[in-house]
Amino acid sequence: MPGITLQQAQTNLDKWLEASERVAESQSYTIQTETGSRTLTRANAAWIQKQIEFWDKKVRQLSLPANKRRRTVNLVG
Repeated sequence: MPGITLQQAQTNLDKWLEASERVAESQSYTIQTETGSRTLTRANAAWIQKQIEFWDKKVRQLSLPANKRRRTVNLVG
């Protein structure tokens, strides 16, 4: 299974940023995800913020040139 693309990460970040704005403006907001939909309220603000931080990190990682990305190396001894 291929990894997440920069475009997918940016799309998800944009959705969660919009959700945050909408929830801040009113009591609830429904977000469409790849697995369905979810209605969010102001009580979900902390969870929304965690999603924004997650997707922002992914966008930043995927935006780095390939030679600047972290690589994980497993050493077997």
